[in-house]
Amino acid sequence: MRKTFFRPGDLAAAALLLCATACGAGLGAGPDVERSADVGALLGNLAPDFSVKLLSRRGEKLALNDLRGQVVVVDFWGTYCGPCKQEMPKLQALSAKYSSAGLRVIGVSEDEPDDKDKILGFATAHGATFAIAWDEDRSVAHQYKPDTMPSSYTIDRRGVVRYVHVGYRAGDDATMEKEVKELLAQ
Repeated sequence: MRKTFFRPGDLAAAALLLCATACGAGLGAGPDVERSADVGALLGNLAPDFSVKLLSRRGEKLALNDLRGQVVVVDFWGTYCGPCKQEMPKLQALSAKYSSAGLRVIGVSEDEPDDKDKILGFATAHGATFAIAWDEDRSVAHQYKPDTMPSSYTIDRRGVVRYVHVGYRAGDDATMEKEVKELLAQ
């Protein structure tokens, strides 16, 4: 009979790898990796409508279809996600720079119920003043099927998903800004 023993660092390494993969730290989320079929099915098609309660606005409801005529970035994130900490200030800068031209950013938290109370604090600590919602029943994520956190979907004025960003790496903000400027000009 063969026994398997784990060294003390094995479990920690496995947990770190799992977290890094789930949080889009570049493992399986790079531009050279194929996106899931679900993401591909969204590109070039009408964005699935959803309605969320905004935590940042005392439960006010926001429906995506109400934003037709504006460029919208829907960003899925979580308080547990390291790359989300890097991305959020970049999304805020994008929102601040282009909101008057017709850009709306919606941050959709995919946190567990136990972490709901951390969501607004996380967003505030990372500079976000754009719309923040919690996908309590995962209904929005079920429609968009983000591969990892963060995942951003850029939607044009007609409601069509034009760009998808899976994970976050340095320089993604410049690419997103270029895409947003292009869509705002249309």
